[in-house]
Amino acid sequence: MNRFRPCLLIHHRHLHQLQNAGPLRSHLKSRSVIRFSGPDTIKFLQGLLSNDERRFGESPHEDNSPVVPPMYAALLTPQGRFLYDFFLYRQSRSEEKLDRNGSVEILADVDGSVLDELLATLKKYRLRSKVDIENVAEDFYCWQRYGRGLSEKTPSVEEPVAASVGWRGGDDHSGNSASHGNDGGWQWFKDPRLDCLGFRGIFPSGTTPPLVESDKETDEDKYLLWRLEKGVAEGSTEIPKGEAIPLEYNFAGLNAISFDKGCYVGQELIARTHHRGVIRKRLLPLKFLDNNGKEVERKVTAGSEVINTASGKKTGSVTTAFGFCGMGVLRLEEAFKGSDSLTILGQEDIKVEAIRAAWWPSEWFRDQQHTAVA
Repeated sequence: MNRFRPCLLIHHRHLHQLQNAGPLRSHLKSRSVIRFSGPDTIKFLQGLLSNDERRFGESPHEDNSPVVPPMYAALLTPQGRFLYDFFLYRQSRSEEKLDRNGSVEILADVDGSVLDELLATLKKYRLRSKVDIENVAEDFYCWQRYGRGLSEKTPSVEEPVAASVGWRGGDDHSGNSASHGNDGGWQWFKDPRLDCLGFRGIFPSGTTPPLVESDKETDEDKYLLWRLEKGVAEGSTEIPKGEAIPLEYNFAGLNAISFDKGCYVGQELIARTHHRGVIRKRLLPLKFLDNNGKEVERKVTAGSEVINTASGKKTGSVTTAFGFCGMGVLRLEEAFKGSDSLTILGQEDIKVEAIRAAWWPSEWFRDQQHTAVA
């Protein structure tokens, strides 16, 4: 499945408007929520997922704030290939139901298109672990706040005044009392992957998330555009299930992998690739242009091969296409060889512009240079 939607035209002015808009808010209908509970919850997740879930086991604060901000993680195949991604939340103390056995509840925001398959996979791994895994998609919804107007210097849990800044840039003081959510403690958190992605949260269905008066609600497609600009894939639809290598999809830079924790499913390939030190292919933002440099709409689909006409070599492939924007996993040495050398195989009149994402760590550029020399 791909994210190309031929009925929708994304013109340059629409992207320009998105880039200059204040905070936008989208209900992520492509995502669902599951719940883990039971005395073995932390142990179960720790042995399964790519991040270090032990910090969810810390004792709650005395106030009603959550123990830790949410965490991004992935479930891999035993061979280290991507299967599913998770945004993990530990509920606030006021909501969490602790019993004498130390049971902890963790909510997970997951890809809704593979929900049944994901639940079956998790239950296969559960064996005799004392953990319940429930589909609570009808009870909770996933939301994202994003846009140019959001400060990237605010804390991981929004402060009341910072949270009340509306999309027009004015202060909505009526939002102060609601900035940390309702009495149940539901609230917005900094996206655990990148500050530039904005804020993310899980909220009870049938309720309006905080700051609805201040924000401008918009379609989830705008959130997809926001991620395309930054080269951040999400879910098993955009990250090929059973095929994608997490480090090539920049999971280390997205805070989805702990290299210090113990064993988990698929760890061997991740550790070996990481310690080798060079990632030759990475997921990049792409734009599709004609020979005059103008954006080309609806001409490229996911799965299209990208070639470098200067060298005659295959550079990679498009993983997501949406209007004239997209993402693709490309060989870095070939991707940045020449400004006009990338085209779509079989559609040589379409040029591909590969973009270095602004959030990339500086060492990734050094890796590219090292690869080119090698």
